[in-house]
Amino acid sequence: MLAIPKVADFVLNDWGVCAPGLHSKDGWSGFRLGAREISNGLPKVPDFIPKLQQRRLSPLARLVFNAIDQCLKPGETLPTVFSSAHGEVGKALEMLQMIQAGEELSPTAFSLSVHNAIAGLYSIAYHNQQEITVMAPGLDGLAPAFLEALGLLQEGAEQVLVVLYDEPIADFYPLAPFKLNAEFPCALALRLSLGGAGMALHLSRAPECLDDREQPLQLPPFIDFLQGDNTESGLSFQGRGWRWEKI
Repeated sequence: MLAIPKVADFVLNDWGVCAPGLHSKDGWSGFRLGAREISNGLPKVPDFIPKLQQRRLSPLARLVFNAIDQCLKPGETLPTVFSSAHGEVGKALEMLQMIQAGEELSPTAFSLSVHNAIAGLYSIAYHNQQEITVMAPGLDGLAPAFLEALGLLQEGAEQVLVVLYDEPIADFYPLAPFKLNAEFPCALALRLSLGGAGMALHLSRAPECLDDREQPLQLPPFIDFLQGDNTESGLSFQGRGWRWEKI
């Protein structure tokens, strides 16, 4: 029986990654080898963002903006899908601690703590009036953001930007029975289309019942896959498995 050739679902035209001490995809391999020893210096944000807006960016938001800036040309806007397991949960904890201390909360602090806070800052800083979706992917990990992007592409968008990001959460939040925490904060931006130059990828459901956990822990091995020689990568959690293949 002849094998049915796989068809690419989309093309990865470009991508960027940022983590503390890492400012481009070129240094990812070395970063992975010594991630725990790298200093936690904040990345520089794009120069076109006004200083007033820069001061509103959390360390996680700075990572996100740095990764995005590696994929966009100056003044360019694209439909964008943001995906994060926790969002700005660190800021939410700060607010809870302020309430416990009897301090007043500012509306600005609240607006910067919600799950779509970084997407809102992005839309303002990049003057992006195109469709922006913000997801909390749950047990399916990285895959829902890709499915959302494919839907936008099938509806006529020429290219879509997917932004995946998370940071370690404080010990205040119980982790058991799930290992939700990543080793380090990380943001990955991917520029996707249905054609053109780049890496052709096929996405499908996988039967494996691996224990890769949720998005924060799936993100580093997926970047390993993008930059490495392996032609496929499977990620799953609690029976919800997905496979990416380079075509």
